[in-house]
Amino acid sequence: MTEREDPVESDRNARADGGDAGDVLVLRKGTHGMPIERYADALRERLPDQRVRLARTPDAEREAIANAEFVTGMVLEERVLEEATELAVFACAYAGTGHLPLDRLAERNVTVTNASGVHGPNIGEHVVGAILRFTRRFHVGARRQRRREWRHYQANELEGSTVTIVGLGAIGRAVCDRLEPFGVETIGVRYSPEKGGPTDEVIGFEDDPFHAALARTDYLVLACPLTETTRGLVDRAAFVTLDPGAVVVNVARGPVVDTDALVDALRSNWIRGASLDVTDPEPLPEEHPLWNFGNVQITPHNAGHTPMYYERLADVVAENARRFAAEGADATLENRVRL
Repeated sequence: MTEREDPVESDRNARADGGDAGDVLVLRKGTHGMPIERYADALRERLPDQRVRLARTPDAEREAIANAEFVTGMVLEERVLEEATELAVFACAYAGTGHLPLDRLAERNVTVTNASGVHGPNIGEHVVGAILRFTRRFHVGARRQRRREWRHYQANELEGSTVTIVGLGAIGRAVCDRLEPFGVETIGVRYSPEKGGPTDEVIGFEDDPFHAALARTDYLVLACPLTETTRGLVDRAAFVTLDPGAVVVNVARGPVVDTDALVDALRSNWIRGASLDVTDPEPLPEEHPLWNFGNVQITPHNAGHTPMYYERLADVVAENARRFAAEGADATLENRVRL
């Protein structure tokens, strides 16, 4: 069997029968239609002194994880976790970790890290693109082009607008950085406003300051994790508070927005439009009314796609792998998730 045919492969053609703290095991699921081999190769480039193994079948995953201490992947299935008797670190290849068996991992004292920061540039560009689409009304121009209709329409300017960014993590900061040249005022919303941030103003999630911000908002950007606080954050009351000229851009999670309230807001002209990369439910059913609004842009959870995904992810995971190999359980790891 060749190295590529080996279901558990490494750059040294090593089998899965001898793991140590210098090993990194990559699980088989890829993302965004990009082969997982690219991720393994990116890790190997950054870890020439360590062994990177790639498990390409379910059986190979269960075999290889039995003695693996440092594992990385998009998902960690329960039946795979059952075999992970030596697991010390799971480096999740997504920014979100809600799909992982976090309680089980906590019980076993497994350190979990995530891919926070990997999406900053691409999602930041997606948000700015969505804002410019509504500002210059490119969707109107596209409709008239399809009709071969040469007829002028009114547009807007982004300069002087107020953009409220909910969530000031890596994505929120990237959005703020990319908006700076446009001459906008920015309001950031975060759990600890006393920490400040890159926006002109920072507030918390309390009703009074949040609604005061909504009343001034031209573009509401949702870039926060889904938590008990943010679930249903943009509800009927929020839509009523927003100015009728406001646009909602959601690159967070679908349930951050109350979908029924959004549909009502669009039907009643409470807002100018919405750009949705995420929806609730997701995928959005074919018969859902959101598909039919001319002032709604829908992308299929696609803002996270970038050809640089594995490269940026490998930068973070390789550094953590080096630290773990050198210091073991005492290592300070980037993007550690509180369990």
